[in-house]
Amino acid sequence: MLKIAIIGTGFIGNTHAQAYKNSTKLKLAAIVDNKQQACKAAAEKYDCNYYEDAEEMMDQEDVDIVDICLPTFLHEKYVTMAARKGRHIICEKPAALTFDSMERMMAAVEAAGVKFMVAQVVRFWPEYVKIKELYDRGEFGKIKMIYANRLAQHPNWTSWHKDPEKSGGALFDLHLHDIDFMVSMLGKVKTVYAVGWRTDTKCWNHIVTSLIFESGEQAVIEGSYGMPEGYPFTTNFRVVGEDAGIEYLMKAGLNLEKIEAASRSLIYFDQKNQPQHVYVDTAEEPYQAELEYFANCIENNRAIEKVSLESSREVLKVVLAIQQSLEMNAVVNFEGKMSD
Repeated sequence: MLKIAIIGTGFIGNTHAQAYKNSTKLKLAAIVDNKQQACKAAAEKYDCNYYEDAEEMMDQEDVDIVDICLPTFLHEKYVTMAARKGRHIICEKPAALTFDSMERMMAAVEAAGVKFMVAQVVRFWPEYVKIKELYDRGEFGKIKMIYANRLAQHPNWTSWHKDPEKSGGALFDLHLHDIDFMVSMLGKVKTVYAVGWRTDTKCWNHIVTSLIFESGEQAVIEGSYGMPEGYPFTTNFRVVGEDAGIEYLMKAGLNLEKIEAASRSLIYFDQKNQPQHVYVDTAEEPYQAELEYFANCIENNRAIEKVSLESSREVLKVVLAIQQSLEMNAVVNFEGKMSD
């Protein structure tokens, strides 16, 4: 059984800790946070050791995996630290806010010979898994258009999300989820055009992005941390093809809490039959599936194909191109060049 240490006891740190607690394959050995009271409380809840210093923890605990659940601007520091200590690493998305930072992390894990995965949980979300499965089988025929959204009020558990130097705003923290899934399904992006709204602190917090892929397929994606008071956390994914279509809709609480009580539907449309509700096993917890997948790759010394580092780097390139499009109000190709 692999042993894990989590660095960070915020929303996602606790989400991962609960997934480890529910797993019969993984053991949470330690939690790290410089906030002693929160760290001690989490350790008691999840029955593990706690530390205020990550380097001390890695010197004291014989853990196989370090799970980094810290604010984005701290990722590089702790990824490179864990790599130097010879630990395998899973890191919350986005891994980085700049391409150079991503490259430095990739170089560090390669030099250390450890595995590194970015935690892109949507690739493990059962409804999205089913949509990709149907797409890969050619069920929809020639694609006319794909649309996705991810809409929320601003996260209420931290203040660092409001600083673009620390979080990248909704563009990096939220919109990236759907960009990542789109790229995993449709492949490389050719051109990007985006419009959006920026906060007083210069975070791009409501974005609508138009993507054209090298395959010729097109998609429109909307992401927002600027929804009005009382608006539920909402995700929507729609495929319209010549032969069939599908639509996923989920509405949850304010910040995705109590996901088990969320309203979720996945409906398939074709040219012959009435709309059909598609069954997926929503009992399979996506965060647990993600973490166990990474552990399985380590135990069996397999390549991390479902969320390869190369794909995470390509997704970051697309997000940076979206940022450029927003700032320049222009179409940008995937290499980051302005179009004529």
